[in-house]
Amino acid sequence: MSQVRVLVGGQETKRVERPRQVNCFACVKNYHRGTSYFINKTMKEKDIIYDNSNVLLPASKLPQPTVKKKDFRQTAQWRIFRIMAEFIEGFQFLVDFKKTVTFFGSARFPEDNPDYKRAQKLAYLLGKAGFTIITGGGPGIMEAANRGAYEAKNHSVGLNIQLPYEQRINKYVKKGIGFHYFFTRKVILSYSAQAYVYFPGGFGTLDEFFEIITLIQTKKITQRIPVICVGKKYWTPILKWIDTDVYGKFKAIDKGDEKIYTMVDSPEEAFKIIKASKKRTPWI
Repeated sequence: MSQVRVLVGGQETKRVERPRQVNCFACVKNYHRGTSYFINKTMKEKDIIYDNSNVLLPASKLPQPTVKKKDFRQTAQWRIFRIMAEFIEGFQFLVDFKKTVTFFGSARFPEDNPDYKRAQKLAYLLGKAGFTIITGGGPGIMEAANRGAYEAKNHSVGLNIQLPYEQRINKYVKKGIGFHYFFTRKVILSYSAQAYVYFPGGFGTLDEFFEIITLIQTKKITQRIPVICVGKKYWTPILKWIDTDVYGKFKAIDKGDEKIYTMVDSPEEAFKIIKASKKRTPWI
């Protein structure tokens, strides 16, 4: 990498790095490309004096940095502290809630959707039985579950994600907390729940489903916790694929791993399983 000396009145005023020798006006005009400096494109060729790899410029044409100085909040050290703070606040927030059940599912379902109504009814039944309902605090299935708990006059908890322009929290959340990072929120959602309930949903729901069953499979969650998939029309193709392909064809899981989860088709079936479950021992 060669040096380009920028001279004013014969005196060197600034030294910058160049990836190659600058020996023509066209190169100088494009000097900003690929580096953190630029030269004014309106500069006239008469303003430049060439001397092999040296470019002599007037003071007004000195290169200026184009990269803004980073805000301290963008540094790795600050992010680490923010992550730690979110975990601490999240665990402290949940410690007073007992008999918690976490609901997962699509944020896109309106209140006239059958799965919305099933989630609402299940949460109502659980709320009446003394269970705390925890969701991601958003719309769709999350709103339905919080609504059922609210109507049962029991704890309706939302662990929300903070977005740049809005706070997507439904009106049935009575106690909530916001998170900047999705992964810290996901850990808190899964922490200490006595049961996990999965309604139909998109990539986020499936991501949370597979993460929980992986934690149980690998015994990171040592206690057998009910993982309930509600809605046979949605879950049957997915669970059949796990059985016939993931296990049957590829042998990528063990026989018996399919017993980690249970598929049901009604709120009453799910309620019966959860009501009979054992009190959860927190896994961290």
